[in-house]
Amino acid sequence: MKIRRHYLTLRRSYSSIAEHVPFEVTTQELADLLDCTHRNMVLLLKRMQQEGWLSWVPKRGRGNRSALSFLISKEQIALQEAQEMMHKQDLHSALALLQQVEESPLLRDQFQEWLSGQFGFHSEVQGKRRTDILRFPLPQTIFSLDPAAIHYTGESHLVNQIFDGLVRIDPKGEQILPQLAHAWEVDETRTKWTFYLRKGVLFHHGRELDSSDVKYSLDRLGHLAPQGLYSWVYSDIVSMDTPDDTTIRIVLSEPNEAFLPFLTTNRASIVPQDACDAAGKLFGDRPIGTGPFRFAGNEQGVWILEAFAAYFQGRAFLDRVEVWTLSDEASQENNAEHQSFQVMHNARLSDMAAEHWQQVRQSGMTCKFITVNEQKEGLLTNPAIRAAIGKAIVRSELLKLLSGDVIETVDSFWPEQEVQQHTAEAADWAAIKQELAAAGYNGETLVLATIPQYAADAEIIRQVYARSDIPLQISLIPAEQFKGSARMSADLLLFAIMLDEHRELRLIDLYKSMQQHAVPEIHDKLERCIRMLLNEPDHERRSTIFLSIEAQLKERNSLLFLYRKHLKTAFHPSVRGISLESLGWVRFRDIWFT
Repeated sequence: MKIRRHYLTLRRSYSSIAEHVPFEVTTQELADLLDCTHRNMVLLLKRMQQEGWLSWVPKRGRGNRSALSFLISKEQIALQEAQEMMHKQDLHSALALLQQVEESPLLRDQFQEWLSGQFGFHSEVQGKRRTDILRFPLPQTIFSLDPAAIHYTGESHLVNQIFDGLVRIDPKGEQILPQLAHAWEVDETRTKWTFYLRKGVLFHHGRELDSSDVKYSLDRLGHLAPQGLYSWVYSDIVSMDTPDDTTIRIVLSEPNEAFLPFLTTNRASIVPQDACDAAGKLFGDRPIGTGPFRFAGNEQGVWILEAFAAYFQGRAFLDRVEVWTLSDEASQENNAEHQSFQVMHNARLSDMAAEHWQQVRQSGMTCKFITVNEQKEGLLTNPAIRAAIGKAIVRSELLKLLSGDVIETVDSFWPEQEVQQHTAEAADWAAIKQELAAAGYNGETLVLATIPQYAADAEIIRQVYARSDIPLQISLIPAEQFKGSARMSADLLLFAIMLDEHRELRLIDLYKSMQQHAVPEIHDKLERCIRMLLNEPDHERRSTIFLSIEAQLKERNSLLFLYRKHLKTAFHPSVRGISLESLGWVRFRDIWFT
């Protein structure tokens, strides 16, 4: 209610006066604080007194000083107002309101305790109809749910619920399985692919999927994201034709063993041509797919998905999923009580909390690393300086500053190939400074570019470099622009890669990106190796090529590994049907509650 915000304004204006302590003030002075008329101020005071928030003893006549006592704290009123905003599905405003109240750990604790009870599994019963709802907190902002325009893991997860691709991959990344296509074949040149679609698959707006939608989706991807994720795969498509409504033939310019794996990613999700054309650029705000959940709306950062009853693989057990997007700060500020959440992704639990939860160690892990921009003239064209700069990122110091958020240091994108565990090296700052000086480094400032989501990691790296007297300037570039020219003015590039069932695709995409800031010799080597990978059908031989690329980049200190962490999904014992999809997220379609 607006009257609560008026009370907060008054209470903050007299913050030095305790509750139940009367003081003298004129009605006009109060009206000036709220920027309202004398008459409206009198009405507000009467209403606040009726609510039991204050005591007001007026004295007749304008200008006379009346007696005012506050009876309730600003924290209590702020909590009530934040709770009402939450009921209106306006979590962002609620959090903003709480931030306006002076530092109050008790208020945060009270709100977090109340908020935790709003998430998780709920059932609503109307007559004999039971509606099962999962309210799910997501510590990210959702910018788009258009498969051609997503950049973040939260967006990717929701796209997986709304859309399907022609094929899918098993969580271990070992087998490609049918999805919208029930079968496919490729000719002996491995450039002509034919996919046969299931009949009767419906989009969420009721129209049946046909082969023209598949052609449209892949054409659209090329137009909307010509430099996007995995663009080096779909740019190889030279022609597509649809001999009938359930068959599509795709011709590639040359063999590409990454083509079928690419079709398992949500980047290759199939969209309806009619709905996309009608929505234009707004398709990402109101997406339509064939997936187990349909998009039902988005208000105040709450994205609502409802079970799609006609889903071709069977209706989901849940009726509705509400995804409440939280800012990173809000999600980290004071973790809510674990027992009120049924499912948590990337969770870190205390030993005591872990006793009451079951945990699934996801197959994937994230790996953070730095690449060197060797196209930029200057210090880092010197191999000795690159080597010294690499040593100055003392991994043991990084782990200390990361406050337990990271499990271990890393030295490869293929940890299963590592023969021994890494031991944390001791920091010898004097020796590092001596090596830097010997290499010709004289305290020049280096520029580290990354995306805003990795700003905290970049700041920790800056602190570690400062121990070796290396000034580091941090440049934050939006994710959608990071692959462009904006990063080319930086010396170092900080990024992360998810090592999951799509690891090979992700690594090729990384090496394609590194070509842009590699010297000609390395650019050409990477090109030859990537071409070998795309022509090699044998998994073991591809792994050998990948390891060779990595070894060369590490040897010249063009690729500097930092740390990795295994991700876990924690779930309450009341949850049934847990299964993990790409990026290790829970597949909403499968879960149910006891």
